[in-house]
Amino acid sequence: MIKRTVVAGAISRLGVGPTLVVAFLLLAGIGVTRAGASFDLGVAAGEVTSTSARLWAHSSASGPVMVDVSTNPNFLGTLVSVAGMADSANDNTVQVDVTGLTPDRVHYYRFTMGAEQSRVGSFRAAPDPEHRRTIQFGLTGDADAQPDPMTMMPAFNNFEVYSAMVAEHNFFNINLGDTIYSDSEVPGTPVALSVADKWAKYVQNLSLAPLPDIRSAAGSYSQPDDHEWINDFSVPEFGVTLYNDGVKAFTDYAPVSYSATSGFYRHFRWGKNLELFIPDERSFRDAKASEGGTCDNPSGSGNPDLAPTAPQSNRNMFAALAPSLGTPPPQACLDRINDPGRTLLGTAQLAQLKADLLASTAVWKVIVNEVPIQQFYALPYDRWEGYAAERLDLINFLISNVPNAVFLTTDTHANMVNDVRLQTLEPGGPINSGIMEFITGPVATGTFDKEIDNVFGTSGGGELVNLFFLKKAPPDGPGLICSALDTYSFAEVRVSKSKFRLQLLDANRHFVVDPSGPCRTFRLRAS
Repeated sequence: MIKRTVVAGAISRLGVGPTLVVAFLLLAGIGVTRAGASFDLGVAAGEVTSTSARLWAHSSASGPVMVDVSTNPNFLGTLVSVAGMADSANDNTVQVDVTGLTPDRVHYYRFTMGAEQSRVGSFRAAPDPEHRRTIQFGLTGDADAQPDPMTMMPAFNNFEVYSAMVAEHNFFNINLGDTIYSDSEVPGTPVALSVADKWAKYVQNLSLAPLPDIRSAAGSYSQPDDHEWINDFSVPEFGVTLYNDGVKAFTDYAPVSYSATSGFYRHFRWGKNLELFIPDERSFRDAKASEGGTCDNPSGSGNPDLAPTAPQSNRNMFAALAPSLGTPPPQACLDRINDPGRTLLGTAQLAQLKADLLASTAVWKVIVNEVPIQQFYALPYDRWEGYAAERLDLINFLISNVPNAVFLTTDTHANMVNDVRLQTLEPGGPINSGIMEFITGPVATGTFDKEIDNVFGTSGGGELVNLFFLKKAPPDGPGLICSALDTYSFAEVRVSKSKFRLQLLDANRHFVVDPSGPCRTFRLRAS
C-alpha cells in the first residue's frame, strides 16, 4: 500500500489527472483499489442506425446499471430505460443495445448505478434510408497517450485533434484504427500483450479529456487496425492467442459489433445519400510478403527492402540515403507481393463486401479503410500494395460496378490524397481509376515525416522524400495531390445528393499544408 500511495502522490504533483494516475499504476503493475462507484471514463454511443445504438460506459465498481435514453436533454418523457451490468470480467465496462429510436433525431443518454450518475451523452440516430439529408462527419485515427518517461506528461500531445472535431458538431465521428498503441513508439515502454495490459492502455487514452469528450458529443464508429494487437499484426504471424486478447480488450472498450465469422466488418446507412462500409483488414489477412525474410535486402539482414515495387530508376534517387535501394529487391519478394492466392480481406469477407456494395442504393459509398490503397511504394508490405492482386481485383470491381465510391483512410500518420490508380510508375505509365482516397491523421503518435527520418537515420529525410518523390508527377513519383507528412489532423466530410466535400484540418481547424501550400477543400460530384 505504501508503494502505491507514494507513486500516485508523485505523479499527482506533476499535475496529471487522477484517471491518468490509475492508468500509470496499472501499466506499472501496481494494484489500485477504487473506493465507491463512479463513471470515470465518460460514455459513448456506437453502431448507430436509424432506430438503434449500442451505449457504453465504464464504472469504477461492478454491479447493475440503468441507462436512460430520451429525445429531451432533461430526460422529460424518457424514451427507454434499459438494464445493464458492469462486470469485472469486462474491466467493469458496460454496454447496452437500445432500439426503437427516432430516425434523424438527437437522443440523450445517461448511466446510473445507485446514487451515481454518468455525464450525459448525445448522438443523432441516422436518417431513414429513403430520407434525403446532408450528412456531416469527421474521421481520424492513430492515438497514443503514453507519457514521456521523464515528465510523465503525454509524449506526443493532449489529443487536441479530438477537441477540434467536437467543435465541428458532426452527426457522427469515426475513430479509425490504432485506438491504442500496445507497442508505443515512446522509448522504454513495455509492450501490452495481455488483456489486462491492453485494458490499461484504453484507460490511459481515455484519461485525456478530449477522447471522452468526443465519444459523448456524438455517435462514433470505432475500428481497430494493428496496434490494438501489435505493429503489422496478422494471425499467421502473431497467433490466435494475441488476436483473441486484442479482440477482447477492444470490444470491452469500444461499443462495436464483432463475430468470429465476420470479424469487425459492418456497414451503416445514413439516409439516401450515404452508406459507410467498414471492412476488417486484420482478422482474415495472410502474412505480409516480407515474413520469413523473403524481402530482406541485403539477403539475411532482417531488413525488408524499403520500396520493392518501385522502378529501379526511382530507387536509385535515394540510394545515397539508403544504400540498399541501389540493389534490386529479391524476385521472390515481388512474386509474393503479386501472388493472386494471397488475401488481405479473406475470400468470404471480400465477397460480402462486394455484394453489399452492389446492393447499396446510397449515392455515396464510403469505404472506411484501415490501411491505404493508393500507391506510394515505400514499405508496402502491411497495406493494400503488399497484396497487389487483391488490390487490383477490388479496384476493378469498383470501377465496373460501384459509382461514387470513396476511400477514407488513416494508418500512415500523414495526410495524403490521390487517385486510387491501377498503376502509377509501372511500364505504360499511370492508369487512373477515377476513385479517390483521402488519408488523414494521426491524433497523437510519430508522424510519417519523423518515421522516414528514423529509417534514413537523418533529420530532413521525410522532407526530401516528400519533395523529390511523393509530390513529383510520374514517372518521377506518384504525384500526390496533397502530401502533408508532419501534421496532427482529421478529415471533415460533408455529403449531399450531388456533392462530396472533404477538408483535411489540423488541431486548430486550419487546412493542413504540404510543400505546395494549403490542401484546400476537395470536392467530388456524383455521377
